[in-house]
Amino acid sequence: MKVLLLKDVHKLGRAGDIKKVADGYGRNYLIPQGLAVLATPGAVRQAEHIRQKAALARQALNQELSGVAEQINGLRLSFAAKAGETGKLYGSITTAMIAEAIKAKVGYEVDRRSIDVQPIRNLGKYHVPVRLTVDLAPTVHVIVHREGEAPEEEEIPETEEALESENEESSNADHLTQ
Repeated sequence: MKVLLLKDVHKLGRAGDIKKVADGYGRNYLIPQGLAVLATPGAVRQAEHIRQKAALARQALNQELSGVAEQINGLRLSFAAKAGETGKLYGSITTAMIAEAIKAKVGYEVDRRSIDVQPIRNLGKYHVPVRLTVDLAPTVHVIVHREGEAPEEEEIPETEEALESENEESSNADHLTQ
């Protein structure tokens, strides 16, 4: 079945694209959800108009969410969990738990389905992409540690300002000793 996409569909295509999909996928999901229409000759003529309209909408949404993406990108989330001696968790850290932690820290509610990771079942550090839009996918750093232990924090690289102030202090000390 050939369909004309009306909206961007993750892992399928962008609005205005004509795609060949399985009959059941088109008939039972894409068309009823308003994501696509059958690719009839009349609909195909409208493809370019739909593509332009969707590009403007996508650009506006990307501008709107770019501030949120900057806040989320590089965010460190720490989860305490019970684990066995081998580091395997008794349970798991799910996408819903990650979405809840993002909402608590940033104040923006992220849909759990837009977090691209399988449930985390081991101790360690993970880089988790969060798909806000088709084009925006900031990464969150998730640290899973044992309950009762402090999370292993990565060494934070010193900023240029801190290095400059240290250099100034050492040069001032050199001048005093001379």
